[in-house]
Amino acid sequence: MQSVTVFCGSSMGADPQYAQIAYDLGAYLAQQGIDLVYGGAQVGLMGRVADGALEHGGRVIGVIPQFLETKEIKHHQLTELIIVKSMHDRKSKMNDLCDGVIALPGGFGTLEELFEVLTWAQLGLHQKPIGLLNVGSYYTHLIQLLQTMVTQGFLKQINMDMLLVDDAYSQLLDRMQQYQAPDVPKWINKDLI
Repeated sequence: MQSVTVFCGSSMGADPQYAQIAYDLGAYLAQQGIDLVYGGAQVGLMGRVADGALEHGGRVIGVIPQFLETKEIKHHQLTELIIVKSMHDRKSKMNDLCDGVIALPGGFGTLEELFEVLTWAQLGLHQKPIGLLNVGSYYTHLIQLLQTMVTQGFLKQINMDMLLVDDAYSQLLDRMQQYQAPDVPKWINKDLI
């Protein structure tokens, strides 16, 4: 992988370890020579992951919609800042720029981004690895819900297995590097979407 998109909160969260892990992940990506693609903001965990990468010589590409860029939350030290029209354009551009995705703790926006790229993978629109960094068991209940979706027949196990979960970013990245997308029928034509 040459580039990873990180989805995460625009807040710091209640536990200081979230900010620390975000910074450390950014630093680790830089040390591995992996470009960081993220939402372009200087606030919350978003700002911390970018700072970690930048302060360790990494290349950081931010993608931010116009309405957020004008609210002065954009990060001013990025390698590149791409301004797009909408939130949907942001997700699409971030997907185009990356070879894999990691979700850190966050709120509605982080979950929405994560589930959209998972849905795209399920539909065969990409074969990129998608990682969930379960910092301090933040996502444990979500993982349990996903397993309930499998047992209740709303999600196939093969699709559940597309989400790589770990509580250590180095191990998660190793698993992402080795990821092979499942061979599922591609019944959606990407050109029609």
